[in-house]
Amino acid sequence: MKIFIGSDHAGYELKEKLKVFLGSLGHVVEDKGAFSLNPADDYPDFITPVAEAVARDSESMGIILGGSGEGEAMDANRIEGVRACEFYGGDMEVVKVCREHNDANVLSLGARFIDEEEAKEALKLFLETKFSGDERHERRLNKF
Repeated sequence: MKIFIGSDHAGYELKEKLKVFLGSLGHVVEDKGAFSLNPADDYPDFITPVAEAVARDSESMGIILGGSGEGEAMDANRIEGVRACEFYGGDMEVVKVCREHNDANVLSLGARFIDEEEAKEALKLFLETKFSGDERHERRLNKF
C-alpha cells in the first residue's frame, strides 16, 4: 500500500523510525517532510501535503505526527476527502473504530504521548482494519 507520511519537529524522530517500520511491512512510503529537525517549523507545511496526496489517491493512507496529533488532525481534515483520526495513547480500540466506523484514511499520532512500540501497534491496527461498510456508517459518511 502507498502511505504518505509527514510530521513537524515534535514528531520528526518518531516519523523516521516509523518509515523504516512501514517499509519492513512491505508498504511504499512517501515522506512529505519534515526532512530535518527544525524546532521552528510549522506542522501545516508537512501535514497539508500528506492530506492532499491522500485525497488524490483513494488507494493510499496517510500517517501524520505532531506533539499531540490534535492540530495535525484538524489541518488534515480541512482537505476534502480526508478523514483523519488521532491516537495519543490509551485504548487501541479507538484506532480500530476510526477505520471500521469512519473509514479513516489518515492516522494522526501524538508523538509526545506515545512511545515507538505504541505507535507501531497503532499503525499496524490502522492499516489492517477494514471499513465495515455497514449501511449506517455509509449513510453517516455520505452526510459529510
